[in-house]
Amino acid sequence: MFNGAALRALLLPLIIEQFLNTMMGTVDTIMVSNVGPAAMSAVSLVDSINTLLIQAFAALGAGGCIICSQYIGKKNEKEANRAARQVLLVILGISAFIAVVCLIGNRGILRLIFGAVEADVMEAAVVYFFFTALSFPFIALYNGGAAICRAQGDSKRPMLISVISNLVNIGGNAALIWGLHMGVAGVAIATLASRICSAAAVLLFLRRPSGQICVDHYLQIRPDKYLIWKVLAIGVPSGVENSMFQFGKLAIQSTVSTMGTTAIAAQAMTNILESLNGMAAQGIGIGLMTVVGQCIGAGRKDEAVYYIRRLTGLAEIAMTVNCLAVYAMAKPITMIGAMEPESASLCLYMMGWITLVKPIFWVLSFIPAYGMRAAGDVKFSMLVSTGTMWLCRVSLCVFLVKSFHFGPMAVWIGMFSDWALRGLLFSIRFHRKKWLEHKVIS
Repeated sequence: MFNGAALRALLLPLIIEQFLNTMMGTVDTIMVSNVGPAAMSAVSLVDSINTLLIQAFAALGAGGCIICSQYIGKKNEKEANRAARQVLLVILGISAFIAVVCLIGNRGILRLIFGAVEADVMEAAVVYFFFTALSFPFIALYNGGAAICRAQGDSKRPMLISVISNLVNIGGNAALIWGLHMGVAGVAIATLASRICSAAAVLLFLRRPSGQICVDHYLQIRPDKYLIWKVLAIGVPSGVENSMFQFGKLAIQSTVSTMGTTAIAAQAMTNILESLNGMAAQGIGIGLMTVVGQCIGAGRKDEAVYYIRRLTGLAEIAMTVNCLAVYAMAKPITMIGAMEPESASLCLYMMGWITLVKPIFWVLSFIPAYGMRAAGDVKFSMLVSTGTMWLCRVSLCVFLVKSFHFGPMAVWIGMFSDWALRGLLFSIRFHRKKWLEHKVIS
């Protein structure tokens, strides 16, 4: 079903997209820092909410990708088209509702979550939250549309749209921050503009009659309860899983914030470097959902097993190379970032352990799960990932810090334990093949 050329055509754009998004995000952060500390703090606070919601939209999109890819594997393009329409309808409806709630309750939501922050930070946060809430339907539509493209094996177009969107965002930041001196409002408007461009572009691509899925006449789309339930049944557990990860990150951040400026700076840079060294493997995992979805739809369960094993091995190679490359760049990056020697030394120490451990445990804890989700095994993934995160990543970290006065290395010990335990449980699940017993489409 997928030969070598087809796999490369699917996976390479996904890897490039992950890389560009991470790099552009870093550049964006640097540009925002020029507005001032109040703006930087406001953007950071609001983005912790935005990330939570965007991950939920991405999970709904992934649910749509799985359903559409299974119909395509079954060679039922009519139902794939019907499902794609419902994906866009569901994701637009949910995101629009959330946007309205955030617009109406703007200041109240910020005060409820973050309490009494400094007045200048709160005012900047209110402005940034207003414009980013306006963008929720657009980023949701992009996630849904990109997922539908990937379900057909087309990852090149979402990559190109992502590149254009990031360039619009950075160009908008440069013009509005440095040219018009609009401050945090300029940052937010640039984000809104880039997301509008993304949504418009992906919807335009989906109108192509030459594709396996063609979505047009948007105003004629009507709710289909059966397909909506299917999208939610796959997307909601994945959304809960992603949301719990974000809550876990917030809990860990609050623990690190008590360790002093040296530890905070070291942890912040380590987080950036750790996000870079997993990009290639993550792109492979996203592509695996399309591959397995089409195999399951075609009734070729043996091929689904084969591709999970094959792409897990490929992800292992990619992860090892990626980790070594980032570690080689770690010291120069700490020097460019003008880190204090103590913080830089602690960062490099943690990166050494991450480079050693991550290739061993990370791949088995994530990549097979992408494939098993594509077969419909989403509840097991949600329960395991949420349980191991709170048990290891959060509770163990807090225990080591509070009881044994560990520094930020406690965060990574908890992370390593989470990867190891989750990898073990997912490996057992994969080899027992219970994940193949699920039925997503009829």
